[in-house]
Amino acid sequence: MSWTDERVETLKKMWGEGQSASQIAKELGGVTRNAVIGKVHRLGLSNRAASGTAANPPAAKPEPKPKPEPKPKAAAKAEKPEMKTEAATPAKPTLPARKQIIPAGQPLPPQPSANEISPEALAKVNEVEKKAKRIGLMDLTERTCKWPVGDPATEDFWFCGLPVKQGKPYCEAHVGVAFQPMSARRDRRR
Repeated sequence: MSWTDERVETLKKMWGEGQSASQIAKELGGVTRNAVIGKVHRLGLSNRAASGTAANPPAAKPEPKPKPEPKPKAAAKAEKPEMKTEAATPAKPTLPARKQIIPAGQPLPPQPSANEISPEALAKVNEVEKKAKRIGLMDLTERTCKWPVGDPATEDFWFCGLPVKQGKPYCEAHVGVAFQPMSARRDRRR
């Protein structure tokens, strides 16, 4: 279906009469209600506050009456002085700082969480990653460790691939890094 000049004129006429988009679509045939709404929008036809029908065309609006000028107030009332207040220091915005977006292929900055990991866990992870199977995304299963290593934007990216710990997505070494007890995390902050 294409919007011929004849169909557009029919659309404009029916829209001006207050017909709904569904009614117009049914009358035109071969178009949906959404197609009619889209065409109305592209044509820039006015929005209708209340939908009328063809039998009830919108009534002409009466001309507004000019407003009378306000009467001057009695001189007995004194004007109130305006109170101006200024803050001693401007308020600082409370929005959190936005994180920097790093383009693909660029090295990632050091992650703050790496400093919070215990040295024992890091040593264990380093040893395990030397023995890792280094599998790709399509080789992952529910039984392989899904710990990502490297930058996903490079060809040197891989997953651990060692057998997972029961009920976890990672091997034993990576579970020790990913799932830490709350008390251990609290102690490191102090």
